[in-house]
Amino acid sequence: MNVERERGRPEESLRATSVSRSYEGVQALDGVTIELRPGEVVGLIGPNGAGKSTLVNILSGFDRPDSGSVSLAGHDITRWSPSRRGRRGLARTFQHSHAFRSLTVRENVEVAALGVGAGPKRAAHRADELLDMLGLSDYAESPAASLAHGVERRLGVARALATSPRFVLMDEPAAGLPEGEVPEFAAVVRSMRDDHGAGVLLIDHNMALIMEISERIHVLDQGRTLVEGPPDEIRANLDVASAYLGDSAVREAAE
Repeated sequence: MNVERERGRPEESLRATSVSRSYEGVQALDGVTIELRPGEVVGLIGPNGAGKSTLVNILSGFDRPDSGSVSLAGHDITRWSPSRRGRRGLARTFQHSHAFRSLTVRENVEVAALGVGAGPKRAAHRADELLDMLGLSDYAESPAASLAHGVERRLGVARALATSPRFVLMDEPAAGLPEGEVPEFAAVVRSMRDDHGAGVLLIDHNMALIMEISERIHVLDQGRTLVEGPPDEIRANLDVASAYLGDSAVREAAE
């Protein structure tokens, strides 16, 4: 299926507004606002502990903010469960596999489709489509527990796409992938955007990947938005260099 590439209107977006969250006195997020529209890839980067996974958990319903709100297509979903958000078109992948390890690869994808209301025949057809698209057909009857790391990552993407999402939140999806598999994974992310019309929020420490496929990049540091903009602006921003590499890198860049 080919979808004409077009950014969605603001009223169609997934948006967190002034979101804050603390844990036992530690401020994980402090007034963060971020928007994701259909048909775009937004990179979310920042040092370890910057609040990236906390923000994704709040967007996907696995955590709730202390203040602020989350909306989807104009509806306040701040208190919605993850499953209710999934039925309205919001999917996510995880840093660690959430696959049903005793089920086969095909069964895992079928279960994801069934979970958002697809009938058995539609779920089976959707699974076959996605296994073929993601190069997983040879693993269709293999139990998820037997998969190598890179294949397991692709299964997570297939499970997310099986829900026919409008938005996909991807938390460190390329972590641990061999360098040679990163271009193939980048093609998968582009397919979500270009062929499925989904908005993709991508967290990853692979800066080359983020810079290559993101239209916008949102930088968090110590729970706050440091800067947001297109890749060229982020690459040249000295505050970003400071957050990642320390003040010495900033001095070197300025010389």
